[in-house]
Amino acid sequence: MKRVLCSVLFCASAYIFAQTGTVSGKINDENKIALPGAKIKLTPGNIFTTSDANGNFVFLNVPEGNYTMTVDYLGYGTASYPVTVNESGIVQNIVLDPKSATIEAVNVVGFGRQSQARALNTQKNNPNITNVISTEQIGKFPDSNIGDALKRVPGITMQNDQGEARDIIIRGLAPELNSVTLNGNRIPSAEGDNRKVQMDLIPADMIQLVEVNKTLTSDMDADAIGGSVNLNTKTPTNKERLSLTTASGFNPIRNKFTFNNGFFYGNRFFGGAVGLALNGSYNLQDYGSDNVEAVWKEGKASEAFIGEMDIRKYDVKRERKSVGANLDFKINSKNALALGALYNWRDDLENRYRLRFNSVKENFDKKTGEFLGYTADLRTQTKGGIMNDLNEGSRLERQIMQNYFIKGDHIIGSKIDMEWGASFSRAEEQRPNERYTDYQVKGVALDKNFDSEEQPLLKPLTQPALKDYKFRTLTEQNGMTFEDEITGKLNFRFPFSIISEQKGRLRIGGKARIKTKERDNDFFDYKPVASNTLYSTLDKVNRVFWDGKNYNPSEKYVPGWFASKEHLGGLNLKNSAMFTESDEPSEYLGLNYKAKEYIYAGYLRWDQNFSDVFSMIAGLRLENTQIDYTGNVIEDEEDLTGTRQIKNDYTNYLPSLAFKYTPVENLVLRAAYSTALARPSYYKLSPFVSIIPGDNDISAGNPNLKASYAHNFDVMAEKYFKSVGLISLGGFYKKINDFIYDYRDNKFSYDKFSAEFPDITNVLVQGQDYTFLQSKNGESVNVYGFEVALQKQLDFLPGFARFFNLYANYTYTKSETKGIYAADGTLREGLMLPGTAPHMFNSSLAWENKKFSARISVNHAAAYLDELGADAFEDRYYDKQTFVDFNASYAIKEWMRFFVEANNLTNQPLRYYQGVKSRTAQMEYYMPRYTFGFKFDF
Repeated sequence: MKRVLCSVLFCASAYIFAQTGTVSGKINDENKIALPGAKIKLTPGNIFTTSDANGNFVFLNVPEGNYTMTVDYLGYGTASYPVTVNESGIVQNIVLDPKSATIEAVNVVGFGRQSQARALNTQKNNPNITNVISTEQIGKFPDSNIGDALKRVPGITMQNDQGEARDIIIRGLAPELNSVTLNGNRIPSAEGDNRKVQMDLIPADMIQLVEVNKTLTSDMDADAIGGSVNLNTKTPTNKERLSLTTASGFNPIRNKFTFNNGFFYGNRFFGGAVGLALNGSYNLQDYGSDNVEAVWKEGKASEAFIGEMDIRKYDVKRERKSVGANLDFKINSKNALALGALYNWRDDLENRYRLRFNSVKENFDKKTGEFLGYTADLRTQTKGGIMNDLNEGSRLERQIMQNYFIKGDHIIGSKIDMEWGASFSRAEEQRPNERYTDYQVKGVALDKNFDSEEQPLLKPLTQPALKDYKFRTLTEQNGMTFEDEITGKLNFRFPFSIISEQKGRLRIGGKARIKTKERDNDFFDYKPVASNTLYSTLDKVNRVFWDGKNYNPSEKYVPGWFASKEHLGGLNLKNSAMFTESDEPSEYLGLNYKAKEYIYAGYLRWDQNFSDVFSMIAGLRLENTQIDYTGNVIEDEEDLTGTRQIKNDYTNYLPSLAFKYTPVENLVLRAAYSTALARPSYYKLSPFVSIIPGDNDISAGNPNLKASYAHNFDVMAEKYFKSVGLISLGGFYKKINDFIYDYRDNKFSYDKFSAEFPDITNVLVQGQDYTFLQSKNGESVNVYGFEVALQKQLDFLPGFARFFNLYANYTYTKSETKGIYAADGTLREGLMLPGTAPHMFNSSLAWENKKFSARISVNHAAAYLDELGADAFEDRYYDKQTFVDFNASYAIKEWMRFFVEANNLTNQPLRYYQGVKSRTAQMEYYMPRYTFGFKFDF
């Protein structure tokens, strides 16, 4: 790789003093708003390029002479302007006006609002298969965070948390197989056990342009088997602009109000040489959820019975604060700098009241064998936090994501374009003073009838009295997880064509990523001292009762009595006269770990046009990964036996090849072969081993996990409409080797442990079975499918109907795994890849003119395998979901718009089922959400 880089630079340096020049500039519309994805062509010579996300363009190595510059843009048509190129270089700032057939020469720069035309032009002229959505398109849907906005994109669905889109699924592939970047740099994860980016952490109004790359080129990070989502933050506008949003709303599930506010300011100074963009967002959601969960076991009296069941009530308050800034400096026509920062802060305050039917057992008459019914231990648990200004008596989960970057673009001579950049990102999760307390009554007799598998309910024959619930546990824990990533990159681009009169480019570059991840939790147990009888039974504490009225799954579910959050939060646990404190290492030592990763990449990319309508991209990327992980070994509930450290390194070779063919105007055919990888989650690689003999549970990391490696084949046909629209059809096939799945063995023995961990003292009991959990590599998985998308203004219809706009897309994905084994060692056949949704569908019908717009939207994802159990009976599935949303707006003035939004009109629950569709494992309801407000744009 180094030899290739040196040779290319040596050859390129010979060109610098030739009689050629450069042509650079900006493309904007009549409102001084940047136009990304514009196709710009110089004739004669068939020299062309496209404008980037900020409307920038540059031609390198243009021979001196007279040319005609032609600009083509959907919705604007084409326009031409004469250009004379000389050795010193030409700066051409141009404006496109849809009402005019000419281009005006004006001195404007920058980037402002995007429209559907801007997004589609970027998508059309991108070399790889992508979907692009702009901030204006995002604003047409009632989506407050970027995760909810992304679920409108073809081939994307989201996994939800408390009714908000959090984890991204691309083309049916699980979140672990996808990547998310911010301005081209990888976003770290705030969670402790995975690499997933929490999409609900980022407000939609902080993002200007979203690019979903479904195929990779060699200059892109390789860790994106399903795809890569790049979020571009807002950049300076060409003229002074101020926009404000203020809104409120209502959440019926808890009869609480919501608040949303946002602002953006952009301008240019010093004759346009310096650009500034500032934006911020504030969002407060006060709501909750109603939840029922069940764990099913194979029974004797029936095929399956409920081994454990929860009735849960959640009260949730989520507060998001975000600020961002971007600065750019145009030093001269050949040198530019940019720097920026984005800071996202989300506080999730939660109280949970959980009634659990624990250790449910079938009872039979010892003489006759007659089934008598069930018994269970009933536990009533309150989850909250310390009562202070920070926690407010609730469990606080504070997630912070921050990103800082600087980059430069330089033209060396007339033939070399150099780009460099550096960034620092941090994601962290803080969970201070998280508290739990529960009370228990044992051996409660239950009704034989648990209603139905779809809506299961265990019912005590006699409801226990409050005094029967004895104090069981009182705990407090603190959690801290952070991930840092430092990135540096250097790229060069220069002309290289094997065909005269045709465009060719070579790109070479390198990138270094240094990642640090650490989780540091603790856990303390508190028991009242012998003289403290204030908390001995539930009837003696401050309580709250939830009667089940208006409970979403059904009013038959009655959560009942609980210790109040005020009681739990107000306890002085450090008062030794009231409580004894004991450290509980078994609860956190197995979770804590430290990880360092060093990823060094180099690439070569060659873009070559064979004709005006046929082009190719060929590339090779090398990524070397070095890891240094430390995990804990726990062989006793009280002691840390030691640590295990693992170091490893590996190199991946990642070739890619893509073709683009445009047989007629606005018809684009694409074909691509690419390779990609997915590194295992941090916690899965951690070399920890946790053995709790009394619990019969053993869990362990697997430092020998291999990164999954995929061969991807894609084809796509796209037809663009001049009236701004698109119809596309594509197919894809992926072969993923060494995919990762969670392995469970319920009959793990002394001998198996000795074989698996020869370096650790075996403290297991011979002849006893344990439950063993560990991630493993499967052999391979084949994933294939297709997607179809349509965006069309129905302007061919007469009168009123011509203002309708249709948006629809559908994705089908099929997966077949090899190499997954059940707990008994048998090979499991015919399984889909966990996390792979087979059907995804989006649609919306809108009516809009200059004053009024209204849109109804539907988002659907089919059921899919979410987690593997020890066998088919224990497999867990994420059930199908269909969301219906509505929004409308009216322009009171040109600068002021009133809007209303309604989300989840169908009250779609989050539902899991175990083994078979009828067997509910979880059903959680959120009810609709309503918002109304004003947007001001000055």
